[in-house]
Amino acid sequence: MSPCKLLLVDDDQWLLESMAQWLSEQHYTVLCAASVEQAQRILQKETPDLALVDVSLEGPDGFALLAWCRKHRSELPVVMMTGYAGADAGAEAVSAGAFDLLTKPIIDQELLTALQRAVNQTRLSEENRRLKNELDRRSGLEHILSHDPRMLRIFDVIDSVADTKATILITGENGTGKSMIARAVHRRSHRAKQPFVEVACGALPDSLLESELFGHMAGAFTGANHAKVGKFQHADSGTIFLDEIGTATSAMQIKLLRVLQDFQFEPVGGNDTISVDTRCILATNENLEQAVADGRFRQDLFYRINVIHLELPSLRERVADISLLVEHFLQKTLKEVPKEVEGFSGDAMEAMLGYAWPGNIRELENVVQRAVLLTKQSVIGVDLLPPSLLGNSPASRRLSTICRGQTLREALEEPERQIIMDVLRANKFSRNVTADQLGINRTTLYKKMKRLGIDDLQFQD
Repeated sequence: MSPCKLLLVDDDQWLLESMAQWLSEQHYTVLCAASVEQAQRILQKETPDLALVDVSLEGPDGFALLAWCRKHRSELPVVMMTGYAGADAGAEAVSAGAFDLLTKPIIDQELLTALQRAVNQTRLSEENRRLKNELDRRSGLEHILSHDPRMLRIFDVIDSVADTKATILITGENGTGKSMIARAVHRRSHRAKQPFVEVACGALPDSLLESELFGHMAGAFTGANHAKVGKFQHADSGTIFLDEIGTATSAMQIKLLRVLQDFQFEPVGGNDTISVDTRCILATNENLEQAVADGRFRQDLFYRINVIHLELPSLRERVADISLLVEHFLQKTLKEVPKEVEGFSGDAMEAMLGYAWPGNIRELENVVQRAVLLTKQSVIGVDLLPPSLLGNSPASRRLSTICRGQTLREALEEPERQIIMDVLRANKFSRNVTADQLGINRTTLYKKMKRLGIDDLQFQD
């Protein structure tokens, strides 16, 4: 472990030098300062582990330095020294932010103990910050559950670009989690403690959207009795998420182009230009390239927002994730509903695996919540699934095939074969990854593939 670096501040030059020598012998790396100003200059260049400061200094005293440290170097523990102290002096010093207050003459062991406690606090704080950073790094994606290779690649891109200011365009069908991805980008960036502001562009007419985004001055239009700060300004130093950007009119697209180029704008009815440092993430369920070709979306704006493109796959393209998401939404709902539910029956799960999910993850969550609320059994059956899931589901098709003389095993083979094929394709035919995602071991997967006649799947299609 490297020696601790200590800042020693005392205006008594003899005492400063003698204490510095003694502390060096105790294996501290000592930085010396004879005044608050000199200590501040050192702290602007160095990062000591702790500071030992005399209260009585010529000019600004030790408490002035303590106040400066609390503002500029809040993580630095400061041990104060004084030649005279009343009964409440220690409590006052700690209340002001000091780690401890020692009264001169200081006993060597007392000083070493106080310094060691301060060092231990520094190291504990550093470890807590490291763990928090690790948790923060993981946060934002903890509720976006997926084993799908396409989603895993998206997670990698998020890690790469989250801490930049690059504009991000998120595309995908409704319900695929575009807002969650935008929030994940924000939470994994250095802007995480700053505002995340979401605007549904399609929910407002053009006149109100302009005021919502850029603000307005009092009297700018009928009903504008007070000035209003816009969302771009609210998101200054943070992130703004513009959802449904494909619905923006041509006039609004021109205004957005200027903001995204210069991050400057004027409030409605105002002349003063406002500059912001805002990260912009946009989302749409439309094909913007087609919209550009059709003349409905400006080409220059498209190129401006399409710096980083994250295209979210639909849930029907992530069949292997359905079981994972069902379990997640089941446990989430059970935290709110006091019921003892083990899960869904095999038929119910098969119906959900075979459904196309036009509403994607949002629809799946609603289906799971509805089933949990309605069930009176510990295992949820197909009877509690919406009729739309059962119209052409594998479960309903299997019932008809059994009626035609097939055994249950034969009826189950086709949906099982289709699931394995889908997951193999998604994983570029990696059998190890496929087995992990299906929750079975490799030997079981090999046997199933052989029984279902898909040994040479990579050569099919």
